[in-house]
Amino acid sequence: MAETLQVDIIRTEALDAAGVALWREWTATNPNLTSPYFRWDYAEIASRVCPGAALAVFRRGERIVGFFPHQRRGGAVQPLGAPMNDYHGVIAAVDETITLEEVARLLKARRLNVPSWIGAGEAGQLRQTVQAEMPEAGYVAWYAERRKTFGKYFKDKERARRSLEADLGPVTVERGLRDPALLDHLIDLKAAQYRRSGLHDIFACGWTRDLLHALMADPREDFGASMAAMYGGGRLTAVEFSLYAGRHYHFWFPVYEPTLARCSPGILLSMDTMRLASEEGFRVFDFGFEGEGYKKYFCNARQSVREAVVVQPGLTQSLGEAAAGVLARAGGRGEALSASMRRRWATIEACEASAGGRLRGAAVAVGAALGKAAAKKRTPARVAHA
Repeated sequence: MAETLQVDIIRTEALDAAGVALWREWTATNPNLTSPYFRWDYAEIASRVCPGAALAVFRRGERIVGFFPHQRRGGAVQPLGAPMNDYHGVIAAVDETITLEEVARLLKARRLNVPSWIGAGEAGQLRQTVQAEMPEAGYVAWYAERRKTFGKYFKDKERARRSLEADLGPVTVERGLRDPALLDHLIDLKAAQYRRSGLHDIFACGWTRDLLHALMADPREDFGASMAAMYGGGRLTAVEFSLYAGRHYHFWFPVYEPTLARCSPGILLSMDTMRLASEEGFRVFDFGFEGEGYKKYFCNARQSVREAVVVQPGLTQSLGEAAAGVLARAGGRGEALSASMRRRWATIEACEASAGGRLRGAAVAVGAALGKAAAKKRTPARVAHA
């Protein structure tokens, strides 16, 4: 008979050397845990910065069998670093199973919100993330296959590079940049993009900005975060912040100069980053959730993740669920609109450490979405003429 699963909740820095060694062993041997977000280094650095950070240590008897770094917002629990944490789950040996539902129960979470859970569970829905997996021969072999498969697309990008050079001058790319001023510039551009799109500015709360700076400032053996930047004639055209560990490189926050969109500087930067990083041994380049059209030309692999909100039985609707219901009635798009609002609420709840901040963020999101829905209703339908 299997021993009962139990949990201790501790501060991350309280984990002893034996526990850290177990963590490192499991991420090195469990193929589900290759993402940099599962590394001890990510959890240790993020726990210094993220409000409400804690570590769940799962035990069977006296044996430690798993870890789950997380943060609390009132009675809600999220992965550590949410909404910036792109993969999460229980760090455990490959033959150990601890389900999403067990985690929610043992953590006594009124609500456990996981956008990209890897591991066992039944709640929520499956979504797909996409990756470019390179052969051992590296970028040249990968690009030859992609160009053969999608010749028109990559010929267009080659023309875009020539056009960028013609407009601005020689194109150069630098990788491994850790300039705090450049990171602040990237964050400011990304925050402005969120505001223009009507999305919650995840950097307005402050600690999310601090998290990127903390990760960038503390490179370690086999783990780190840095930027790559593309210049045309000395002018910055695109920059991207990425996280990496082992042979896994995770594209995270990209921005580019919008006036140069016809030259695809962001895509060109990704290509050059892959080329340079592959020379250092990286072979998996993670592009996150599928959706953007360009990703299909780059990615030849995918991973299933679970998006779920596990709510304790008998509890009333969360604010996010209630707001989603209001929006669904206003917009008339039902399930898709509700899912969108749940994601908005999850982002707001993760960013804002205070109850007041969460309420203000939710009110703004509901008002903006209702206004958008009303505007669509006022827009007359176009009539096609023969």
